[in-house]
Amino acid sequence: MTSSPGPLPTLARISLAALPTPLVRASGLSAALGAGPIWIKRDDLTGFGVSGNKARALEFLIGDALNLGCDVIVAAGSPSSNFCAAAAMAARVAGLECDLLFPGPEPTTASINVGLARASGARLHFNAVTVREELDGAVSAYAGTLSAEGRRPYPLPRGGATAVGGVGYALAAREFSAQSEQAGISAGTIVVAAGSGGTMAGLVAGVVGYHLPWRVIGASVSRPVEQIADHVLELSRQCAKRLGLPLPSESDVEVRDLRGPGFGIASVEDRVSARLALSSEGLLLDDYYGAKAMTLLRALIAEHRSMPMVFWHTGGVSAALMAMVTGEYRS
Repeated sequence: MTSSPGPLPTLARISLAALPTPLVRASGLSAALGAGPIWIKRDDLTGFGVSGNKARALEFLIGDALNLGCDVIVAAGSPSSNFCAAAAMAARVAGLECDLLFPGPEPTTASINVGLARASGARLHFNAVTVREELDGAVSAYAGTLSAEGRRPYPLPRGGATAVGGVGYALAAREFSAQSEQAGISAGTIVVAAGSGGTMAGLVAGVVGYHLPWRVIGASVSRPVEQIADHVLELSRQCAKRLGLPLPSESDVEVRDLRGPGFGIASVEDRVSARLALSSEGLLLDDYYGAKAMTLLRALIAEHRSMPMVFWHTGGVSAALMAMVTGEYRS
């Protein structure tokens, strides 16, 4: 049993997500893999559009923007980004404007997330940069332009991966701790996708800071392992400082390379993972995050890592549906 984590912090926050999200036993997946107990933390069911895990971060990011008196959110990502769509919807709900920057031209094929962002009233700027890796700099530059015009922008890096956004996942670790104790799960391994790193950083900050007996292992989906591990460690420490928690150490951050052919491009094993999740548990996993994290879970089981395992389902439903429509699940 874990000790009581203490009172919740008082931080600027708006309500977006339907919490707590379910923690469910994945008996079908366990049987299919011939493994010990597997549980799924259903953060694909946060209930705010199809934002999945991004709703938790945006509760604090938008809350912070309102607290600072900002009037426009500036965010960026690929056209498939559920964060961009979620940021646009959250800004609209909070009465803020939203500018979204995208690399390259507008896609010729339909994008659910682009459609959601446009329907939410966001201003969409395509060809803001050439490649995705230049987006964070473009956000800062665009926010500077808005400030010079007398606006009060709130710039967000890709995925909303800041210490403020990470608070949402440090508190998610508390939520999970209460659920796991109620379910009689004493300790084990949490598997989560790591792209921009905010979700994993918040979880690490929460697990370490609240003295929870769990090991968080991230599946790097877009960055070299050393780079994302350093980034997650720094973010987790910044997040812990905001919450007044003990700081994570380098040994608390474990990341594996699951990039495969590239960001958003499924490997053969990722295809197996997506089909397995669908057939055994009715789960939709996208090529960007979910399928790669499931591939990591399968690898860790083969390595006989600490059980039970918890697969933290971060969402990506819209991208998974697009893959379903194009027939990629069957390839």
